[in-house]
Amino acid sequence: MTADSDTQAAERVHWLPMIAAISSISVVGIAIGLGMPLLSVILETRGHSATMIGLNTAVAGVASIAAAPLATPLATRFGVAWTMLAMIAIGALSFVGFHFAPAFWMWFPLRAMLHLALTILFILSEFWISTSAPPQRRGLVLGIYATVLSLGFAAGPWLFAQLGSTGFMPFGVTIVLVTLAAIPVLAARNESPVISPHEDHAGFIRYIWLVPTATAAVLVFGAVETGGFALFPVYGNRIGYSEADAALLLTMIGLGNVLLQIPIGMISDRVRDRRYILLLCAAVGLLGTMFMPLFAQNWHLMAGLLFVWGGVVAALYTVGLAHLGSQLSGHELASANAAFVLCYGIGMVLGPQAIGIGMDLLGPAGFGWSLALFFGGYMVLAIGRVILKVSKG
Repeated sequence: MTADSDTQAAERVHWLPMIAAISSISVVGIAIGLGMPLLSVILETRGHSATMIGLNTAVAGVASIAAAPLATPLATRFGVAWTMLAMIAIGALSFVGFHFAPAFWMWFPLRAMLHLALTILFILSEFWISTSAPPQRRGLVLGIYATVLSLGFAAGPWLFAQLGSTGFMPFGVTIVLVTLAAIPVLAARNESPVISPHEDHAGFIRYIWLVPTATAAVLVFGAVETGGFALFPVYGNRIGYSEADAALLLTMIGLGNVLLQIPIGMISDRVRDRRYILLLCAAVGLLGTMFMPLFAQNWHLMAGLLFVWGGVVAALYTVGLAHLGSQLSGHELASANAAFVLCYGIGMVLGPQAIGIGMDLLGPAGFGWSLALFFGGYMVLAIGRVILKVSKG
């Protein structure tokens, strides 16, 4: 085989496992996007208080954090594809279980099982995608992945709006979608990555510190995405926007997320060190928060700003995952993916709290200042890592 043919083989994307992994991750997006509002509405119609609904929802975050260390050992013992298929089945059965569970206490173990399965599916899908993508095209492939995931999140609420919350229909449709997503995973099972059973997986937490530019990027994204989306309607109301106008601005953030991931991923493939792209994304995030108060009086300027801001900030996740894949491989990458998702979960916990406290202390300006704190802190870390590399080089 010639050198040219070797290069072409190395750059070829293995599409069957890619489709399998991306289809399974799209189910995560649809299940969360449909399940969150559906389950909350059902509990409310049954007369449960907002506090109890929130308590039941919080189980999802706890289960996600608890699931992170389980993904790699399970995949090592049973194989990546078979573990994913098992998680798809467990998630589907847990989800449909809500429809048949008469007592509220039953919803707590069901919620825990659902999000444990979804988290493991999330980790292994990303691991499979990273191992199937050639290094020269990893940013493009992960951009496609992030776009499909974002579309899944958007499709969930749309399906909920179409199907409503009564009867078995929303649960039945979800089961059908989950079953369809399992087909390509089963078809590509022989091409799933193999994790050596002889490796030590106990210290997956250490990967947070081994690749801090990637893991901190996803923590910041989790904080900004969760906290920003949750509290932007409150921020919009306090600066004079109607509920509808604030909702449309959130839509612009989502559109930027969907449309900019592939081009930013392609750009990252052409840069030798993706940390520069991550630093640039954080800088755009910081500048965007500074310009928000200046653009607040003009809805169209604000919409344009949030479109770019949303897409570039979301690339912290996409490019961070690509950077992770460029630094590690094999069992190390599987464990690092678990640490990556764990950091996202930690960000989901920190973001709403920090932004909420900031707005209580500083008023509407606290929204931007709290976001700026996350971006500024990340920039300090990223600059430090780049300087460290230059000094060593």
